Amino acid sequence: MRFARWLNEAWQRIRGRDHRSPIVRLLANTYLRGNGLEIGALFNPLPLPRGAKAKYVDRMSVEQLRLQYPNLAHLPLVPVDIIDDGERLATIADASQDFVIANEFLEHCQDPIGTLKHLFRVVKPHGIVYLAIPDKRFTFDRKRPVTSLEHLQADHRFGPHRSRREHFLEYARLVHDAADDAEADRLADELMRKDFSIHYHVWTQKEMLDLLTSLQNEIGFDFEAVSKHRHEVIFLLRKRPQEDAVGAMDA
Repeated sequence: MRFARWLNEAWQRIRGRDHRSPIVRLLANTYLRGNGLEIGALFNPLPLPRGAKAKYVDRMSVEQLRLQYPNLAHLPLVPVDIIDDGERLATIADASQDFVIANEFLEHCQDPIGTLKHLFRVVKPHGIVYLAIPDKRFTFDRKRPVTSLEHLQADHRFGPHRSRREHFLEYARLVHDAADDAEADRLADELMRKDFSIHYHVWTQKEMLDLLTSLQNEIGFDFEAVSKHRHEVIFLLRKRPQEDAVGAMDA
């Protein structure tokens, strides 16, 4: 029952995200042009300005998403145009997109550093990556410790499998308030068996900025805009031309 209540709260929070607010509309209208992708839009895609078109990417088809998440059964999901792992975008050609939108997606990624490298891999020089990341202080993750930059770097270097179960156990204990270790183990096993998309990593605004600035020169991007919007922080990041990028894309 506790899990069902949490799942309903999570979907209601996403459903209540107001993409029509003036700041969101201003950012989208100012920076999004051409053809791009939105990852994991579910039932709340970002409204695009005239002159911008997105294809929707998810790891499952609409039918599979409804089976995986019963609470989505009666919600109007966007059509999934491309079935792909949003962390790697293996089916998307390099430098082929004018923009990529990842709203409340990065926290679901097992290797956020690798994910960011792939988001920038697929956008063209001068293209835009639009990120919205929830601040844990204002969500059901509030009890969880922030993910350190060192942890993210280790997950990227050695592979996220090394800490995967730890994330599920922390999630069971501090989000679902498991009564004891046995219940935490049981819930973690159940979520892992379902391949449920938990928040693997959590940040406050400071740690989000630490992560992005640590990668800015390696990947090669500039901050166009940063805006706190309710429970999340929105980042508009522009890919530098290749000759301006310092680091190699080694994901």
